[in-house]
Amino acid sequence: MELSLKSEYAILAMLELAHNYAIAQPLQIRQIANQQSIPDRYLEQLLATLKRQGLVKSQRGSKGGYILAREPREISLLEIIRGIEGNDPISEQKNGKPTNESASLSVIREVWESSQTAAANVLASCTLKDLCNRQQQRQVTTSMYYI
Repeated sequence: MELSLKSEYAILAMLELAHNYAIAQPLQIRQIANQQSIPDRYLEQLLATLKRQGLVKSQRGSKGGYILAREPREISLLEIIRGIEGNDPISEQKNGKPTNESASLSVIREVWESSQTAAANVLASCTLKDLCNRQQQRQVTTSMYYI
């Protein structure tokens, strides 16, 4: 259970768009790339995928760029990861289960599926708005100093 670099970059890009959602102005790829240290060309591919998944919208023109398709509180991390990875690892495991596996392997698989379901539930319950709030809180606590 590891977050791929592709998913990590996609979440970072979406987080950057979430921070700018209130001002309703699109961000250009180079702005997002600079803010989040993501390679431009790679980000372009990720945003195209996110657009196909209905998570972002693009605007053309000199003031064009990308904006979130929905409010940050309506987009979960699980939705972003599934949109980028293009699969659902939990349902794939359940469908690919051998019918004549040993009892030992069966109980191991059940625990693994249970852990995957728990992870999916955590990711489904965490939205971009939640991440923005956490990030803001962390920045406040790290910038505080005491005399």
